[in-house]
Amino acid sequence: MRKLAFWLSRGAEALAALMLAVMFGAFLVTILFRYVLNWPSGSASELSSVMWVWLVLFGAGFVLREREEIRFDIVYGSVPPWLRRIFLVITAVGIVGLFLLSLPAVWDYVTFMKVQRTAYLRIRYDWLFSVYVLFAVAVICRYLWLAGRAIAGHDPMSPEPEEPQTRAKGD
Repeated sequence: MRKLAFWLSRGAEALAALMLAVMFGAFLVTILFRYVLNWPSGSASELSSVMWVWLVLFGAGFVLREREEIRFDIVYGSVPPWLRRIFLVITAVGIVGLFLLSLPAVWDYVTFMKVQRTAYLRIRYDWLFSVYVLFAVAVICRYLWLAGRAIAGHDPMSPEPEEPQTRAKGD
């Protein structure tokens, strides 16, 4: 199971890297078209914006680890592990509750937006915004998992287990 999680994690990182590369390429094309060739660059600019939205939400939902998130943790880091677990469970209940509460409205909005398309690339807005639904479900699953681990006694500040080795010994 850990190997599968490892490879899914690597796949998500590769997809995020691909989105970043596409966004950067579109950004360079926008600069070339607008400032060097003096041509319109709406499609490249729009692609860059679409990739930004997808990269941020996909990355936050599937690539970013709990330990890598930026937070104000002076109090959190100074309390004993049992209290950190309680903090995490309370936080998880709040986050999961809010995301579950908002999910039906988010779904309605995203599915409603199928009637509109982006200006240049003609991407349907329901496809464009669908990444937020994926993000919301990923956050719900992540915090349910974190709360379960905290309830089982795992200290949220303890080091994560090492990732499985993908190479044979001696490589």
